[in-house]
Amino acid sequence: MRELLEDKLARFEDLEKQLVDPDVLGDSSKMASVAREHGSLAKLATKYRRFKEICNEIAEAREMVAGDDADMKELAEAELPELVEQREEIWNELLEMTIGGEDANRTRCIMEIRAGTGGDEAALFARDLYEMYKHHGESKKWKFEILSHSPTELGGFKEISLGVSGEGVYRELQFESGGHRVQRVPQTETQGRVHTSAATVAVMAEPEDVEVELKPDDYRIDKFNASGPGGQHVNKTESAIRLTHHETGIVVQCQDEKSQHKNLAKALRELKTRVYDAKRQAEQQKRADERKSLVGSGDRSQRIRTYNFPENRLTDHRIGFTVYKLDQIIAGDMQLVTDALIDYERQQLRDDFGADE
Repeated sequence: MRELLEDKLARFEDLEKQLVDPDVLGDSSKMASVAREHGSLAKLATKYRRFKEICNEIAEAREMVAGDDADMKELAEAELPELVEQREEIWNELLEMTIGGEDANRTRCIMEIRAGTGGDEAALFARDLYEMYKHHGESKKWKFEILSHSPTELGGFKEISLGVSGEGVYRELQFESGGHRVQRVPQTETQGRVHTSAATVAVMAEPEDVEVELKPDDYRIDKFNASGPGGQHVNKTESAIRLTHHETGIVVQCQDEKSQHKNLAKALRELKTRVYDAKRQAEQQKRADERKSLVGSGDRSQRIRTYNFPENRLTDHRIGFTVYKLDQIIAGDMQLVTDALIDYERQQLRDDFGADE
């Protein structure tokens, strides 16, 4: 945790310098991006800076207590309890702010929902998950933007990619990454049998432009005709865009807009996020043995949750959490689940990093 906080403070101080750099000041788009990232780090970085100052003050006071000057010793002994109390208070605030790891305070992320095994029923479940997150987000005044989607004839989604922005977006939604399993009687089932199908969710923190620089030489652009469900052509112009990142092999495509320019902008936004996420996942893998918790790991191959409709039950397998309010949760009232996951992560941080205090 200390390493994470040191990195954030160093980045914040670097951005402070950039805000007075003539080259940055002369570039309005870069200035806006630097200012936005600076603002997103300000609360955490300034609080950690104050924490370090108090730690230094405590060290100085303890030196005075151990010294020979009686007056200074008395003064230091009087100040120490208050300083220790302040340090404890700020440490707890920092702990709370870092739930969710290094990207905890991001206000933008990209969420991808894909139908898994189960055919049409899996695609309908993917749609249900999308609507659940959307209704949950509406209660928090989050903004949702569809970047790309692949609908089915029955109204489901083979896959859907969303841009989500708002306060606390990534802190909450990151815990949704993984495999989601549903058990219910499908709409297409005539004999009332319960079927099991699945969908996967990936939640990726969206970086600022200054964090991931993509040059035209870094990726290949392919243009093609957009098409709808069943293969019907939406239009006959090459408005759809596919981008392939040379270094990582990551491929994204967008065909939702009629304008090729708009599709390219959306695809670039998603590609930057995926490249950032790939690098972040690689760094997390290196530090995997430092953490016991799987909650925030974002492992998309892991089955994290079961939605059992006949029993009105939701179970999150990572934390052993079960609640019989699935009808309310699938309608968008997710706070009960979100709070349980954040509480678990909070306790893991206390257990794992308690020695840092």
